[in-house]
Amino acid sequence: MTRSTSVPRKQTTPPAPQSHGTAGEVFRAFLKLGLTSFGGPIAHLGYFREELVLRRKWLDEAAYADLVALCQFLPGPASSQVGFALGLVRAGPLGALAAWTAFTLPSALLLAAFALSAPLFADPLGQGLVAGLKLVAVAIIAHAVLGMARALCPDRERATLALAAAAIVLLVAGPLAQVAAIALAALAGLTLRLPAAGAATGGTPAPASRAPVSRLAGLVCLALFVLLLVGLPLAQLVAPSQALAVLDAFYRAGALVFGGGHVVLPLLEAEVVRSGWVDAQSFLAGYGAAQAVPGPLFTFAAYLGAVIALPQGAVFGATLALVAIFLPGLLLLVGVLPFWHAFRARTGARAAMAGANAAVVGILGAALYDPVFTSAVTTPAQFTLALACLVLLTAWKAPPWVAVLVGGLGGMLIGATGW
Repeated sequence: MTRSTSVPRKQTTPPAPQSHGTAGEVFRAFLKLGLTSFGGPIAHLGYFREELVLRRKWLDEAAYADLVALCQFLPGPASSQVGFALGLVRAGPLGALAAWTAFTLPSALLLAAFALSAPLFADPLGQGLVAGLKLVAVAIIAHAVLGMARALCPDRERATLALAAAAIVLLVAGPLAQVAAIALAALAGLTLRLPAAGAATGGTPAPASRAPVSRLAGLVCLALFVLLLVGLPLAQLVAPSQALAVLDAFYRAGALVFGGGHVVLPLLEAEVVRSGWVDAQSFLAGYGAAQAVPGPLFTFAAYLGAVIALPQGAVFGATLALVAIFLPGLLLLVGVLPFWHAFRARTGARAAMAGANAAVVGILGAALYDPVFTSAVTTPAQFTLALACLVLLTAWKAPPWVAVLVGGLGGMLIGATGW
């Protein structure tokens, strides 16, 4: 009797999980995240990893890192783009829509409600609360500038690009100055061959990060992105209306913002405050309130849309602004997904983005000065409260909602005492 032998099989890594969930499952998972995800985009990415990668095992670590790298590379709300991509990978287009809706809706509804309840804040205590929220905005943006500067401006070249971008934005008014600052910094980054900062690069892309998007669908989304970016201003010239102007303004803000939620502040301020749609006090009060709610900071657009006096009403304005600001980032994400793995391997692309990210720091620093600091801080007591909130965030590592609570109560105290 002969003894049988077998040839050992070559060990292979099992493929990462592919799309096999349902839109309902995605909606429930992201609704939980939308109700509990405080702390801004970086914290959101941590929540996604804990809930969807480690606990639910929708995809592996490598696939998740690949999606995060892509969304950090693109303009738009990075955490919402990652969530949209996760829903797309898990349950296709309906899953992507379910993920975005569930993650966005809770904070959008809360901020729209805050906008509609503005008359309740007419007394001194209410005005003090609003003033306190504006001081919270000072602290949170200062904290964001410090953190982003450490990550995105680690050398003198990028620090100089950030300074130049801040100077351009402060000395040349208008949103085109911000676009020019980013474009010039990207060109400088390409020329200087700057190294990428904080992005995952190289390596073999994980299978699960290849979302079910064909090249044709990607090209259609890219074409639609450009068509809306160019076509909306032209349509406004042909058939002007306030609703179309709002759609154009918020779409353009969402299309041009690099670096996450806080960076959208100067773009939106240029669009809605300088145009006279929203006064500076209401703008900063809403931005402060946006720190107290979970979910993406881009839902600040729902507040602004509700405050803008559109003939169709506040609910229509909130919905229009909310969809418009998220749409370009989501179109870009779907458009780039089929081509991302080849593009990200190019050294020139990473160098240009390193320069653009440095400019983002400068633009946010300029916004910290004007309109945030100049509009919110007018007395020593207000400066002290803003500084206290900043210390809470930096030295005590407190979550943003704690700073909102301290700022709100402190603002009410200042309003009641007249300090």
